[in-house]
Amino acid sequence: MVFQNERTWQNAVEANKTEEFHQAYEAAVEQVRKDFGQKHPLFIDGKEVWTRETFVDTSPSNRKLVLGTFSKGGKPHARQAIAAAKKAFPAWAATPWEERVRIFRRAADLVAAKKFTYAALMSFENGKNRYEAMADVDEAADLMRWYAEEMERNHGYDFAMGQYVPGEKTRSVLKPYGVWAVVAPFNFPIAIAGGMSAGAMITGNTAVFKPASDTPFMGWELCKIFREAGVPAGVFNYVTGPGATVGQELVDSPEVAGFVFTGSRDVGIGAYRTFSETFPKPIITELGGKNPTLVTETADLDKAAAGTMRAAFGYGGQKCSACSRVLVDKRVKKAFVEKLVAETQKIKIGDPTVRDTYLGPVINEAAVRTYEKAVADVKKGRGKILHGGKALKGDGLFVEPTIVDGLPRKHRVNHEELFVPILSILEVDGLDDALEVANSVDYGLTAGIFTGKREEVDRFFRENVAGVMYANRAAGSTTGAVVGVQPFGGWKMSGISGKAAGGYFYLPQFMHEQSQSVYES
Repeated sequence: MVFQNERTWQNAVEANKTEEFHQAYEAAVEQVRKDFGQKHPLFIDGKEVWTRETFVDTSPSNRKLVLGTFSKGGKPHARQAIAAAKKAFPAWAATPWEERVRIFRRAADLVAAKKFTYAALMSFENGKNRYEAMADVDEAADLMRWYAEEMERNHGYDFAMGQYVPGEKTRSVLKPYGVWAVVAPFNFPIAIAGGMSAGAMITGNTAVFKPASDTPFMGWELCKIFREAGVPAGVFNYVTGPGATVGQELVDSPEVAGFVFTGSRDVGIGAYRTFSETFPKPIITELGGKNPTLVTETADLDKAAAGTMRAAFGYGGQKCSACSRVLVDKRVKKAFVEKLVAETQKIKIGDPTVRDTYLGPVINEAAVRTYEKAVADVKKGRGKILHGGKALKGDGLFVEPTIVDGLPRKHRVNHEELFVPILSILEVDGLDDALEVANSVDYGLTAGIFTGKREEVDRFFRENVAGVMYANRAAGSTTGAVVGVQPFGGWKMSGISGKAAGGYFYLPQFMHEQSQSVYES
């Protein structure tokens, strides 16, 4: 089967059917509203599990809107889920890889069949506008199909090897480890969650999945998708609850064989240090970025301004790949900044379910506090705010897209991942200086450049230290990796394994190699 990306919005544009897209999304918005306010369980060993303690999931667009009440799991529930996954592992690992592929292709088809429902729900739960939400849903289906194709392309990762003596037959086989903990972020609650879970399970492992506490509803929908697709009882377990209890139990348990995580640097590094402290075990993490866009003297400034704005303020900077630093050659800085501010002034902030909204809310109150502290630190650091700088009043968690200039290169706003819509302008003197500044942070996830010189593109690819890089990309200078097109993974403090999701080398991380030799008499 030949892999194809879902491309819902792009297909609508190319087929001149954008109005049909909008109508389908808006109908889904009205439909999902009917499901709000219900109670939802954990899902362990194929059964719904209800807890005495619960927590409420509200929309960041309107904190008075209750989306649902979710069971609050604790360490005992995590242990119960781990035990169920361990029990289910032998049979699942022995299931022919072809059958696992069929199951996850069905899961991808189920995602695609209800894509507008999931996109609408996501807009309510994590605040993505309809275009960003649909791209997230499409990516979930794409990742499941890509990993299914990778299993086929590699024949289940079972290969004949060479012969050293007569009568010797040898094979190299990749085999699953056992139970994997899957801990997902709020910003891609079906794409990243579904991709990590599918990666673990399609290779024969079982999974205990903890969604972000800000997006349990999308996690519950993913759980239902896997159930309907035919994932057996115990192979996928869904446990909502705090990171300090459920998450920590997944890190500490000796029964968990592997850990895959996307989220903050501090949490990821903490897990990395302790997960395999007493026994060597694989851990796959993606830990964020402080991603630069370089604008050279020969750049197309219109394209650079549009691409930088989209990368900085798409989904409010709440992407690991978001551009938070733009390094501008001093000879074009004034003209570029004027265009960048003009592009940013076009942004409409508001309800993400409304058609022309570009920027919805940030995810929670903690994000608002992060934003306000960063703005205050900019002012203390004698930086100049060129646009934005305010949190908006009301029932939603809305903040203005903010452009700052004049901060010292070593200021924390230029080094720490903030995950809010704040973009810092740094003046540089030529490409040498730009590359030095770009590489001066601990992170190395994504980076972009705008230049009219091919030799500068080549040098950027050669010398900038990051896992995903773009040149002259107006659609988003550092954002927008597509499954099967741009494998997504970070270097330095942005990731541990150096292997990228949606690429050729991702799945083998979930398996270890066994050499098998048979000798004929």
